[in-house]
Amino acid sequence: MPSNGTQERSSDNSSFKTEDGTIRVSKPYRSRRTKKLRALITFEPRKSVFDISNENSIANEFRGFFSLFWISIFIFAVQTYVRGVETIGRPLDLKFASLFSRHAVALAISDAVLVLSTTVAVPFAIALKKGWIQYYWTGFVLQHLYQTTILFTAVKWTFDRKWPWVQSGFLTLHSLVMIMKLHSYVTVNGQHQHALVYLKQTLVKLREATRTVGGWDQAIADACSNKVSDAALNQSDTPAMTTPGLTPTRTPSFRGDVTATSVDIPTAVALRKRLAALTSETNGNIATNVVTGAFNDGKAKGVESHPLVNHPNAKISALAIEYVEVQNELTSPGPKYVRWPNNISWKDFAMYLLTPTLVYELEYPRTDRIRPLYIFEKTVATFGTFALLYTVTERFIIPYTPTYDHPFLRSLLDLALPFMISYLLLFYIIFECICNGFAELSFFADRQFYEDWWNSVSLDEFSRKWNKPVHAFLLRHVYAPSLDQEFSKTTAMFLTFLLSACVHELVMVVVTQKLRFYLFAMQLAQIPMIALSRIPAIKRNRLLGNIVFWLGLYAGFPLLCVAYVTY
Repeated sequence: MPSNGTQERSSDNSSFKTEDGTIRVSKPYRSRRTKKLRALITFEPRKSVFDISNENSIANEFRGFFSLFWISIFIFAVQTYVRGVETIGRPLDLKFASLFSRHAVALAISDAVLVLSTTVAVPFAIALKKGWIQYYWTGFVLQHLYQTTILFTAVKWTFDRKWPWVQSGFLTLHSLVMIMKLHSYVTVNGQHQHALVYLKQTLVKLREATRTVGGWDQAIADACSNKVSDAALNQSDTPAMTTPGLTPTRTPSFRGDVTATSVDIPTAVALRKRLAALTSETNGNIATNVVTGAFNDGKAKGVESHPLVNHPNAKISALAIEYVEVQNELTSPGPKYVRWPNNISWKDFAMYLLTPTLVYELEYPRTDRIRPLYIFEKTVATFGTFALLYTVTERFIIPYTPTYDHPFLRSLLDLALPFMISYLLLFYIIFECICNGFAELSFFADRQFYEDWWNSVSLDEFSRKWNKPVHAFLLRHVYAPSLDQEFSKTTAMFLTFLLSACVHELVMVVVTQKLRFYLFAMQLAQIPMIALSRIPAIKRNRLLGNIVFWLGLYAGFPLLCVAYVTY
């Protein structure tokens, strides 16, 4: 977080006030340069909802229910321990603990090898930087072959070692996380290499275009003269040129997330019109950093401009604007304004591995220090919550594991509540404790790993909110590239769900040693259910939608357990 621990969303939904200034995000648009759609992923200083230092959560009128939940769970655990002492002479029999403690050393070594295997990305990025290989398409093919090898090796290793479901499931899930991190790192650096090549080509075209108007120096002089003339005209006609919140001397940003640079008002208006026209080609969640319409006195640090954007020749001006756009695409939004390929280093990659995000950026918002008490709080919360999770699993899930002769509906009834409690506890451990702990260690300031998914009225809202890191990865690296290939929004969504369903089913195959496609089918079934939830009559009744969502979640977990264990 910023040192003052505050941030504020401005009245404009596309801007955020931070200690370093206002971060602005552009509207959706399709790039003229590459025709690629950019997924709108922004990182900003934010706190998680359940963080006790979150001012908004502390002021929430339902905050007492958070305390009530934990007190109730504690009383429930104590009651369970007392009954255990009365029946078997000890709080827990710890049979389940002996299961997941097996092969601990082998698992730790295997996991360390998995993490080290991702460091190949650094020499690969160095090769991109030096131009030894081109990302499109040599690097692209090598990247995906290597990712496939890591996943296949991890899955085969779990089968060969004949590990129990806890160890095999953990290694498979962690290998998927490492592959997503590797993919984002290599892809982003590969796209920046492509952008740098295009930048050089644009500069060559720009120089060639200036030859028709007397050469480079003459073009610069003409652009400066044109800017002065326009400025004088603007000053003589201020009422006609002034818009609310805009003065004639203030100028638009060429970067979608930072206020910046200085050009004349007609250029700003033209750029805004250009953005509006391009926006009509796409939809809400796809964007790129280009023009925001944000204005700033002077030139912001780290943001480039070019005098030829003011040239009276339309072709030269357009090429200059294109050059500026690409140039600023290669620079982070601040505060350090890292420029590609200066980000490529072993230290940067190590920090990225430690940072709890699956989407790579040249620079993230950072905190100014590590708080030892915060780390202690999250560590205690992790182990304390895990003890509760273990208690529920051992006493209320494992004894009720369904069998062939057990009634189907009775199994669902016995397992529904324990599975829901386990899900809530596991969610808290991963997204509130572990993610926040690693964020603190890596100085990562954006702690929004989830949103208020418990208020969801549909499955698509739930999928967007409950796991923000994975959602951001799928949005940027699956959904947006699908649209790049001219697929429709519906097809892109289907492909995203298809990939997610395949990955979920793979985990179930490793854990249960069965290929049944139950979870795969349930994942894809969300698509028609999402379509139904968008019917106006259903969409208007938010209470009903939330009730249906919770009932579906309650039924889903025990249904999967019964299906995979029994059939």
